Amino acid sequence: MKRKYALAGALALLLAQCPAPESYAGDGPKKAKQQYNVLFIAVDDLNNDLGCYGNTFVKSPNIDRLARRGVRFDKAYTQFPLCSPSRSSLLTGQRPDVTRIYELQTHFRQNLPDIVTLPQLFKNNNYYSARVGKIYHYGVPGQIGTDGLDDTLSWHRRVNPRGRDKDEEALIKNLTPDRGLGSALAWRATEGTDEEQTDGKVASEAIRILNEKKDEPFFLAVGFYRPHSPYVAPKKYFDMYEESKVPLAPEKEGDLDDIPEAALFTKPANWGLSVDQRKEALHAYYATITFMDAQVGRVLDELDRLKLTDKTIIVLWSDHGYNVGQHGQWMKQSLFENSARVPLIFSVPGGTRGKSSSRTVELLDIYPTLSELCGLDPGQKLQGYSLTPLLKNPAAAWDKPAYTQVRRGNIFGRSVRTEHYRYTEWDEGRAGIELYDHGSDPDEFTNLYKSDKYTATLKELAGLLKKGYPLTAQ
Repeated sequence: MKRKYALAGALALLLAQCPAPESYAGDGPKKAKQQYNVLFIAVDDLNNDLGCYGNTFVKSPNIDRLARRGVRFDKAYTQFPLCSPSRSSLLTGQRPDVTRIYELQTHFRQNLPDIVTLPQLFKNNNYYSARVGKIYHYGVPGQIGTDGLDDTLSWHRRVNPRGRDKDEEALIKNLTPDRGLGSALAWRATEGTDEEQTDGKVASEAIRILNEKKDEPFFLAVGFYRPHSPYVAPKKYFDMYEESKVPLAPEKEGDLDDIPEAALFTKPANWGLSVDQRKEALHAYYATITFMDAQVGRVLDELDRLKLTDKTIIVLWSDHGYNVGQHGQWMKQSLFENSARVPLIFSVPGGTRGKSSSRTVELLDIYPTLSELCGLDPGQKLQGYSLTPLLKNPAAAWDKPAYTQVRRGNIFGRSVRTEHYRYTEWDEGRAGIELYDHGSDPDEFTNLYKSDKYTATLKELAGLLKKGYPLTAQ
């Protein structure tokens, strides 16, 4: 009981210290002119290696066409580069220091039992709320086919597909055999059809629900599992790429010399894999992106066929980014750009099409944005900002930075990203500080923390970081 009241007090303190976001400033959300459906597409462990984000090697035609239908956010960031903390934050509208979810075992309702989640808001407002696949956290591949850490209050219906990728795990090749499949560089080019795979079943079940509920308002959350490891997809998607031509992340001699030890998740660098093994892993990662993209395309095609596109808001997001060799790092759980940055695309009927925004936004902003677009009052303070001004004008004035944090053992790393800089403190600076100038160093090769030229910038960004994490300044 004492713990519950302590958490409630921490929540009240943090919300009191945080500036009120646009989503609930003034008179509250405006009523929408019509009742939109929501197609809420989540992708697991997807970075920005997509055609629409400028990667000309990766084939992602369906996500690319969704970007042409709406607004692509080029500087969107996760709040915590790990599945459960990120998803708990996004779906509750609260930062990780409020949800207190920093790992993969604790359910957010243990700490926030009365919070109204994003899908629950729609469910409470006469929308049919359904989930297919992974929206809240559960382990991949171990918990495929189960509810995992799902939230029963959020949905009218829950579907947990399980495909042959799960049944054939014994055939998967693991390049890092000392790591479990869910956190390994492991892959399989399988036989059979798309529809036999778990992601293929996700698309099929989503299509079934679209047909069943086409005549009533719905919030349909479609959670794809790939490209989360193990990287499993039908062989035809592997055949789309020539492994020898897979481009590896750029490297620079001495790159790690100015990086704090706490910043590194992958040790040793690249887990000791050779260049050929890294190409093999990245080949598989990209093949699964293209496979997942094809399943997204099946759902979008059905939405078009049912003539629902003109009354459905579509949002596509990934729970965090993914390192594929940058600084010798792989996967998530780091505060480098490739791990913190995520794809985020909004398509709104009658809205801006084929534009991009370079403003710094957060996954936390999805909840207030959908609330405002659909004219729903969350009835609680949300810590994100509504993106509706940027959906109308992607270059609109915007001074909100993005905050990302991670836990490393008993300490935290916390980072603030502006349009020009990334500033990071490990254990409030005691375990290291990083500053990167993205205007001249987009690969984050040079830590400017000790540069006299950036003294004023460091002071400004340190203040901005403390503003974003007020409880840590107590």
